[in-house]
Amino acid sequence: MSEQPPSRTERRKLRTRNALIEAAQEIYAQRGDLEVSIQQITEAADVGFGSFYNYFTSKTELLDAAIAETLESHASWLARVLADVDDPAVVFATSMRLTGRLVRTRPRMARVLMRGRGALLSASYGHAPHARRDIEAAVAAGRFVTEDVRVALTCAAGCLIATMHLCDTDPQVSVDDTADQTVLNVLRMFGMDDAEARRIVALPLPADDPPAAPM
Repeated sequence: MSEQPPSRTERRKLRTRNALIEAAQEIYAQRGDLEVSIQQITEAADVGFGSFYNYFTSKTELLDAAIAETLESHASWLARVLADVDDPAVVFATSMRLTGRLVRTRPRMARVLMRGRGALLSASYGHAPHARRDIEAAVAAGRFVTEDVRVALTCAAGCLIATMHLCDTDPQVSVDDTADQTVLNVLRMFGMDDAEARRIVALPLPADDPPAAPM
């Protein structure tokens, strides 16, 4: 039997929860914290104050959900647009190139990722496990050379976050060129020769736009 579509009540509850998460994402992207009142959050979400505790027990729980949904949304999008790419080195590099470009394409999402308390690097959800898997596959295929995948992931994530900060704070910087230069350097760091690294960074990117919701 096919699943029943959500009822009107269930759709309303989902809209309210999404509105709270979206408000938290916006506040966090702008401030770097959620140190505002619950009243301010519900006003930003355009929902009643009493609705908050129907979905979250605290602002901390809301912030965790806002960060997690940002990471999951981005990771799911990357997995979809790269599903037909067989070379794990290309998957890894293209994921980095697309993530760096979020500063231009989805600035709020980029700021949540940058301020996500290391979640882009170490969370058990979102892009971190995908990136680790891609590095491991690239090493197994002889495409990358690294003695410790954890250190490799740390270096790549650090380079990516720093690049996003640079692009976000310096209006003179070309986001696309800077993101690609960072990926080129990371591929070299992973033992890839210059010509092959440049070929990969020059590959056309998927045409799909980044996810439009809930960001």
